[in-house]
Amino acid sequence: MRAVQIDEFGGPEVLKLVDLPVPEPGEGELLVDVTTAGLNFADTHQRENSYLAKYELPLVIGGEVAGTDRDGRRVISLLRSGGYAEHAVAREDQTFPIPDGVDDGAALALLIQGLTAWHLYRTSAKLGEGESVVVVSGAGGVGSLAVQLAKPFGAARVIATASSEEKRAKTLELGADAAVDPGAEDLTAAILEANEGRQVDVVLEMSGGRMFDAAIEALAPFGRIVAYGIAGREQNEVQTGRLMRKSRAVVGFWLMHCLGRRDMMDEPLAELFDLAARGVLVPQVGETYGLSEVRRAHEDLAARRTTGKLLLDPSA
Repeated sequence: MRAVQIDEFGGPEVLKLVDLPVPEPGEGELLVDVTTAGLNFADTHQRENSYLAKYELPLVIGGEVAGTDRDGRRVISLLRSGGYAEHAVAREDQTFPIPDGVDDGAALALLIQGLTAWHLYRTSAKLGEGESVVVVSGAGGVGSLAVQLAKPFGAARVIATASSEEKRAKTLELGADAAVDPGAEDLTAAILEANEGRQVDVVLEMSGGRMFDAAIEALAPFGRIVAYGIAGREQNEVQTGRLMRKSRAVVGFWLMHCLGRRDMMDEPLAELFDLAARGVLVPQVGETYGLSEVRRAHEDLAARRTTGKLLLDPSA
């Protein structure tokens, strides 16, 4: 089978298209004939071995696939690795049926990224009715879904950040009330201005560095910032005294802690599929790259040249 494998950790140049034997599923596993693989920013960390989980070489990267099982059912699966291939072995308890009326791209957008957005609001931030929300990188995979989910989940005002005028316009189309340029000289002031001069209640933050520092300073008393990524590769330190003086909270979230817990997967995914079927939530599917174009895909992702859910076609 065709697959993308790395024999060393590093930049996009380590991604190699190779021919490998079809993997054999073990107990509690099944083989998925992959029609579409999902591409996530976490894959770039996997490629560098800078992810929260560490990996051994050689490695076929990729954490999610859509396809069919050997009974012909359309399914999506979460994987620890192995997604960039024509066939993938998945755990049965991390495989879910794709309902009629939902295509592969939408289903993949709602798996890792949709579940992440759901849990950021429901599990980590515990968004309350009438609160304000800042969605960092609001035109991205998770961000575009989080912007759309904010008001159905109770938010009164939604502010997105995005790195270009085109992306900021996109967040407004998706339902944001205001869009902020993360390159603003005084980013905290820009966030407050976008919230009509008021401090904000919830920030969903995946960039780190300057963005995190500016966002936490914009929090209202009892405000929460949920960190679910470090796309800028710059980590932050938080002093407990500063949290106490402002009654602010910092919460971390990693979807991997939900895996194997069907109560944290089945019901949220069913709600996301229902919202999508009713048109309340429109997954933003971006470019589809051929497996042979995987290096370009990673370069585009790292350079922030993409919007929405990115896909890989294993046949191309």
